[in-house]
Amino acid sequence: MAFDGLVMAAVASELAGKIVGGRLEKIHQPGPSELVLVIHTRDWGKQRLLISAEARDARVHLTDGAYVNPLAPPVFCMVLRKHLEGGRIRSVEQVGLERVLKLSFDSRDELGRPGSKLLFCEVMGKHSNVLLVDPGSNTIVDGIHRYSHSVSRYREVLPNRPYLPPPEQGKKDPRQLSEEQFRSVILNSDLGSTLTEVLLQNIAGIGPQTCRELVVRAGLPQDYQLEYCGEYELNQLWAQLQKLRQTLEQGTFAPTLLLDRRGQPLDFAALDLSHLPAFRRESGEMNRLLDRYYGNLKQRRVMESRRQSLLQITRREIARFKKKLALYQKSLAAAEKGDDYRLFGELLTANLYRLEQGSEARVENFYHPENQELLVPLDPTLTPGENAQAYFKKYLKAKNTREAVLAHLELAQAEVSYLEAVEIAVSQALDPEDLQEIRTELEEQAYLKARTQQGQKKSKKEQGRSTPLSFVSSEGLTILVGKNNKQNDYLTLKLAGDEDIWLHTKDIPGSHVIIRLDRHPEVPEQTLLEAASLAAWFSKARQSGKVPVDYTRRRHVRKPKGAKPGMVIYDNQRTLMAAPNEELVERLMPAD
Repeated sequence: MAFDGLVMAAVASELAGKIVGGRLEKIHQPGPSELVLVIHTRDWGKQRLLISAEARDARVHLTDGAYVNPLAPPVFCMVLRKHLEGGRIRSVEQVGLERVLKLSFDSRDELGRPGSKLLFCEVMGKHSNVLLVDPGSNTIVDGIHRYSHSVSRYREVLPNRPYLPPPEQGKKDPRQLSEEQFRSVILNSDLGSTLTEVLLQNIAGIGPQTCRELVVRAGLPQDYQLEYCGEYELNQLWAQLQKLRQTLEQGTFAPTLLLDRRGQPLDFAALDLSHLPAFRRESGEMNRLLDRYYGNLKQRRVMESRRQSLLQITRREIARFKKKLALYQKSLAAAEKGDDYRLFGELLTANLYRLEQGSEARVENFYHPENQELLVPLDPTLTPGENAQAYFKKYLKAKNTREAVLAHLELAQAEVSYLEAVEIAVSQALDPEDLQEIRTELEEQAYLKARTQQGQKKSKKEQGRSTPLSFVSSEGLTILVGKNNKQNDYLTLKLAGDEDIWLHTKDIPGSHVIIRLDRHPEVPEQTLLEAASLAAWFSKARQSGKVPVDYTRRRHVRKPKGAKPGMVIYDNQRTLMAAPNEELVERLMPAD
C-alpha cells in the first residue's frame, strides 16, 4: 500500500466537493492518534472524516466505520472542540503534492467574535501529526503529538510555537516540470539505479508503486536500469509524466482497489495499478476505497491478534501434556522392571532351603535355557523369605502402576493429537467466524472459560454453524474441507453420504476432506488426486513435499464413544502420496 501524494490529491479533490461549506457538528478522538470529525453538509448529509496520525496507518478519508470513543475525551479533542465545533469548513487543500492536507475553518471565539483556524493533517509515517494552527500569528494551538527540540531539531510541536511545515524533500512537482528539467534530472542520476528509483527520488507526489506503474506504462520492465535508457525510453517516460500532470490538473484520477480471489483488499492507488496481479479490481471514490481497505486491514489485525491468543493457549496446553507424556513414559520404563521383581521373587522362593541372610544371593535361573546363575540383591535386614515377599510386592505395585500409566499415557496422547489438530485449525483459519467457532470448542472442552455472561449464552441453534470450504474438481465433483474439529465432525458424520470418499493425512493432524460422488459409482482418478492435495494443504504438513493421505468410503469412518471433536477411527483405507499445492487450492475454489 502507498498513501502517496497522488492519493492525497485524489482525497482532497473529493473532499473539496463534499465537505466544503459544511458545519462541524462534533469531534471525537477514539484513539491516541485518531480523530473523527462529524460534518453536516447541505447536499451530502452527515459526513464523517477520519484523520489518523498513527505511524503505520496515517491517512485522511471519509469513513462509515464504527469507532468506540473513550468515556473522557483526551486533551487534544477538547482543544479542537473549543476552537472548531460549530465552525464551517472554508476550504480543503493539499500542500503542493505533499501528503499534507490543510483544512480551513471559519469559527468564533468564546466571545462570539468571528475568526479562523487551520487544521494540518500530516501523513508522514512515524512523523505523522495533526496540528491546529492560528493563521493570524502562524502559531500552533496544539498538536495530537507534542514534542520539543529534544526530539526534533527541525521544529517543535508545542502550544504557542511557530508552525513550520514538514521539511521539503527537494523533489520536482510534475505539474511544473519542463522536458529539459526532466532530462536533466534523469541523466544526472546514478546510472546503476533503476528508473523506478530515479522517479521516486526526484519526482514529488508519487510512491514506489506509482513509479513502477509509470515505468510499466512506458513499455519498460519494472527494474529497467538507467544505464540502458536511450532517447526512446526517455520519450516514453516523459509522455507518461505528461499524462500524470494532466490527471493532477484536471482531477481525472482513477482510484483502484485490488482484490484477491476471496474479495479481500490487497492494495490501493489513485491510478489503476496494471503491473500488480489481482483477481479483480474495483474502482470508485478514493475515500470509499480507502475506508474499505483500512477497515479490512483493521479486521485482519484484530483477527491475527485473536489467532495468536488461541495459538498461545493451544501451544501451552500441548507443552503441558507433552511434559506429562515424558513423565508417564519415565514411569512406564520404571514399571517395566516389574518382571525382574517377579523373577527375583520366584527364584528366591525356589531356593529358600539353601539361602542364608545377607546382601545378595547367587541362584540358578531355571527360566534360562542353560540354567545360568543370577545374582539377586537382598536386604540384609530381612530373611530370604521376607526378601522374596518384598520382591512380589514390588512386582504387584509395578504391574498396577504400569496399567494406570498406560491408561494415562493413552489419554495424554489423545489430548496432544486433539490439541495439535486445534493448533492447525487456528493457524489456517480464514475468517473471524472460524476463530470464534474454535474458541467455542475450546470453551466446551474446558480449555477456556466461557466469556459470555449468565443469561447471555446463545443456544447452539442460535449460534449457527459455519460452512466447510467448498471446491470443484477439474472433473466437476464437489470437494468439501472442514475448517476445524467440530466442523470435521459435522462434515464427516452428518453431511457426507455413506458412499462418499473420505480423506485425511495419515497420522498427521489436518482437516477432514469429503468427495461428494453424487451419482458417480467410483471416484475419478484426477479428482482423487486433487482432493488428496487439498487434504495435504489443509494439514500440519502444508510445507512438506509429499504427504501420505489415507482415503476410504465414509461408511468405514466411525467416532469412538467419548472421543474429542474431530477424532475418528477408520478402516478399509488406501494410501496415496500427495503434494500440498496452493495454486491448486486457488484454482479449484469457486469465485465469490
